[in-house]
Amino acid sequence: MSAGLKGIRLAVIGGDDRELFLIPELEKLGAYIVGVGFEKAGSIQGLHHESSLIEAVKNVDVLLFPMYGTDERGGIKAKYSNSPIVLNKEVLQAIPTHVPLFIGWARPALKSAAEMMGIRVVETAFLDEIAILNSIPSAEGAISMAMDSSVITIHGSQCFVLGLGRNGWTIARTLKGMGAHVTGVARKPADLARATEMGIDAVHFADLEDEIGRAEFIFNTVPHLILDKVILERVSKDAVIVDIASIPGGTDFEYAELLGIKAMLAPGLPGIVAPKSAGKILAQVYPQLILRHLTTPLSTSFKP
Repeated sequence: MSAGLKGIRLAVIGGDDRELFLIPELEKLGAYIVGVGFEKAGSIQGLHHESSLIEAVKNVDVLLFPMYGTDERGGIKAKYSNSPIVLNKEVLQAIPTHVPLFIGWARPALKSAAEMMGIRVVETAFLDEIAILNSIPSAEGAISMAMDSSVITIHGSQCFVLGLGRNGWTIARTLKGMGAHVTGVARKPADLARATEMGIDAVHFADLEDEIGRAEFIFNTVPHLILDKVILERVSKDAVIVDIASIPGGTDFEYAELLGIKAMLAPGLPGIVAPKSAGKILAQVYPQLILRHLTTPLSTSFKP
């Protein structure tokens, strides 16, 4: 990491184990770091605890919120907090207009409120430099979950990967390396062509209903309802579904349970299965990102 953060005041708000590894790395670069929601984490190198979220946002240059984002009420995931942390209107009003707010995924309500208040929101989960690197622990975690829930090996099995985006490609390539028969499901002709070039069976989503019956493992990466009642009716009862799309995922989980199909929603895998690696990834990308947005005009809000 070459980007120095000397003299820059950062507030790290909530999060999970990733932040425990991220904070010391940012402190090494010279940042002064205020943390909210780390009371139960013990001593963290470079962290100055702040109990009030409003006071924290008033006195820093950059705000770092979790990759998970917030829930419907603005609740912030904070594994090590003694009390709930909420990003509400009162907090947003306390943020100076020059302070960028980094968050993994911003709900529409947050985007709308921030835009009206002139607050720059940067959604980091959609940045290639983070998402592609995060796809590695996501793929390993998803495959591990699938193996733990099945009585067969990945090697020689029929694996379907729904969506050939950043996560989908990494999952497909990893499965192929393990000896699986991989089918990539996509809509874009370019993605289908690339799958064929890689030795992966290519299926268009329009043909999924006809093809899904041969799947033994299904990995969904699409954050829209893909595995609905119609598709699930065609899925083998012995199949295992691992859905890593953002909440609520792309699977009708209630109907899958009714059919007796194992289906698991597993968003945020990097922070669960490999928090040190995931924290290091953020520490590798955030410094340049922070410096860029501290010198970027406000008119570029919402454009990472």
